Formats: sequence, structure tokens, C-alpha cells
Amino acid sequence: MSQYRQSPFANLTPVVKNLLIINVICFLPFLLIDHGNPGGPVSSLFGVYYFNSPSFRVWQIITYMFMHGGWQHIFFNMFGLFIFGPILENAIGPKKFLNLYLICGIGAIFFQWAVQAVEVYNITGAFTILDPFSDSTYLQYGENAAKLYAIYHGSMVGASGAIFGVLVGFAMLYPDLELMILFIPVPVKAKYLIPVYILIEIWSSISPGPQDNVAHLAHLGGALLGFIMIKIWRYR
Repeated sequence: MSQYRQSPFANLTPVVKNLLIINVICFLPFLLIDHGNPGGPVSSLFGVYYFNSPSFRVWQIITYMFMHGGWQHIFFNMFGLFIFGPILENAIGPKKFLNLYLICGIGAIFFQWAVQAVEVYNITGAFTILDPFSDSTYLQYGENAAKLYAIYHGSMVGASGAIFGVLVGFAMLYPDLELMILFIPVPVKAKYLIPVYILIEIWSSISPGPQDNVAHLAHLGGALLGFIMIKIWRYR
């Protein structure tokens, strides 16, 4: 019977397959060089920073999408891409699917920057600080020093913004497709499940937990870009 058992990877579409491979390859330096430390040299070089940060480099706008901060992080992102990506790629074609993925990923970081810029403005009265290299620059803002320092010296990694764009695109094209979710004994239609997931992200961004270091707003930015692109392309 085993000779008739189809591989779970048999129906992978070209772009999804290559994205999975690239993400896994990029995860290896995180394990081998950074030793699983999100603050290691590889993560610091290819994760994305605030645009006025001394650690920001132009290529990070792209490379951050292919870096991940741990096994759980990469597993859930790649699982979402594996499940929903091939269906969406078959629907809109490889070229548009790749455009959707990259634009949502890039749009996610610009959305995150916009929110961070507002936070910086609320602390300093400007969207950037003059000398982000000096520790004294942050210390002058008292109790807000730690928050300002975290914005300038904290990096963001992960394909979550792009994946949220894929999820929204999937839900818009296949709203009545029923999905089975772990711990939920009944199938749930995509048009209900994905919006609930987005509402959870909105709530998490408004009321983050004490140990929550997830860029929920970047996820929302990716979801918004996915919605806009499907509308522009006029898919139904």
C-alpha cells in the first residue's frame, strides 16, 4: 500500500516550494552561527531595524522576511504557507502570488515603522533622534528611555506579515471553504476564521502581555496589504 501513498509535498506549487526552501536555508545560520540567539550576528545583520537606527541597512527590508527567531516561529509561518499558499498560488498564478507575498512582507515593516515613528514622536517631539549611537541620547527621556532604546535597537524577523497577506487573500477568494482547527471539533469557514484571527492580533497590539515581543502591528500591515492587492486585482 505504501507505494500508492502520495507525498504531502507532491502538490506544492513552484513559488511556495522555493519560499519554503529559502526560509529553511536561512534558518540554518540562526542555528549554527547565532546558536538560537535572536540577538546573534546573523539576526542582527539581516533582521530589520527602525529606519533611523544605527543598525539599519537597506537590504534588511527584504532579508528580515526570511529570518526567524526560533523553531516555533518558523514552524507556524511555514505551516501556514504550506497549507494556504499552494491553493492561492494556483488561483492567482505564480507571478502574482510572489508579488503578493513580497509586497505584504515589505508593507508590514513600513506599517510597523509608521507606528514606531508615532511612538518616537510622542516621546521626543520628532520622528527621529539626532544621535542614536549615544546612550546619553536615550537617558535624557527618563522613564521613556527604555522604550525609545528598544525601538532603535530591537530588530524584527519573520515572514508573518507576508503570511497574513496570504491568509487574507485565501479568505477573500475562498470564503466558504471549511477548515478544521485544532481543539475546535467543528469545521469553520475561512470568512469567519481569518477575521477572528486578525481581531486577536488587533487586541494583542492594543493590550500586549508583559512578555509579548511579537510585532502584531506588522502582521496587521501584511493583512491590510493582502486585502488591498486582491481588491486591486479584482479577484472574486
